[in-house]
Amino acid sequence: MAETRRRLRSSTVVLGGMGVLAAALSACGSDPDRRCVDRDSYDYINGYKIVADKNCSSGTSSSGKGRKTGKTKVTDADWYYDADVSGGWADDGTFSRDEAVDRGGFGCSGSGSGGG
Repeated sequence: MAETRRRLRSSTVVLGGMGVLAAALSACGSDPDRRCVDRDSYDYINGYKIVADKNCSSGTSSSGKGRKTGKTKVTDADWYYDADVSGGWADDGTFSRDEAVDRGGFGCSGSGSGGG
């Protein structure tokens, strides 16, 4: 009976570990870090200015569509993926979600999805 109990425990640990691994890979691999940026705000040193998420469509891309936010108008807001973020600016990323997923590989490549 002790041998049966031991076998049950080890298989439970293996199955539980595989579930955790599967959850971690699917959570990180399929959804890259993204920021909503104004395409027209590019600065050679800083990159793109991060704007409020509401300026970008909830879908994949809003390229070419201006959104009005109060008194200011963000003329070309779009999602910018896997960028280095510093002081409200995002640089070294991509506007292509597919490219961001491809270059991300295993694990998470950023932290959170903030901005606004």
